[in-house]
Amino acid sequence: MWLRNEPGAPVLSGVNWVGLKTLYIKEVRRFFKVQMQTVWAPAVTTLLYLVIFTVALGRGGRTVLGVDFADFLAPGLIVMAMLQNAFANSSFSLLVGKMQGNIVDYLLPPLSVGELIAGLVGAAVTRAFLVGLAVWLAMLFWPDVSVTVREPLGLLWFALMGSLMLSFLGLLTSIWADKFDHAAVIGNFVVTPLSLLSGTFYSVEQLSPTFQAISHANPFFYVISGFRYGFLEVTDSPLWIGAAVLLVINTALWGTCYALLKSGWKIKN
Repeated sequence: MWLRNEPGAPVLSGVNWVGLKTLYIKEVRRFFKVQMQTVWAPAVTTLLYLVIFTVALGRGGRTVLGVDFADFLAPGLIVMAMLQNAFANSSFSLLVGKMQGNIVDYLLPPLSVGELIAGLVGAAVTRAFLVGLAVWLAMLFWPDVSVTVREPLGLLWFALMGSLMLSFLGLLTSIWADKFDHAAVIGNFVVTPLSLLSGTFYSVEQLSPTFQAISHANPFFYVISGFRYGFLEVTDSPLWIGAAVLLVINTALWGTCYALLKSGWKIKN
């Protein structure tokens, strides 16, 4: 009779904004403590790609889609770095919690499944945008490369959709994986090949019809193409198709993450 609430009945109603904010800040601080590794190192690696490919292929006035090769290459490199780092961040948190035995730090706080996903994915998207910003700022001062933003809304949409897609994929990986080798398999044999074969370094119009069809089945292609449009106002696929495809994929990935975390598969079991 002294209980104010029945056992097991939720006390908090609505969104636990304090808990969500705390989780988000915790995840951001985790990767920001080692920012040389998580933000600046990917930026340097991306710039090395730019140097190597422009020196090897960018001489002699080479153009792609009617623009200079270096200008064509730069946006793809920026968003490719964003995608890879969004995956790297979200695939780490739950996995290291399972391996170190402190997964309860994510399960015990009064956070709903949706709030847990929002905190983890939000931090991963933050890291992706910080990496993209670092690369873009460096390219602003790079000679013979133009990264002037011409369509900011389109750029932000495809950057957000791409970062969310890889964040959800990373979260699914961290739920499924039991050790770092499992996460590395997804990173090395799924994320890296799809990002490199997405039209970052070439236009799919240069490919045979068979490989063009394969490229259009790669969701990374729509992220690269749409993001590039934000800088160059040229694209090798209809923007609305890419925007719709990514929205559908992200909705499906969110639903899968929610269902798996709700069930406790490989987390509570």
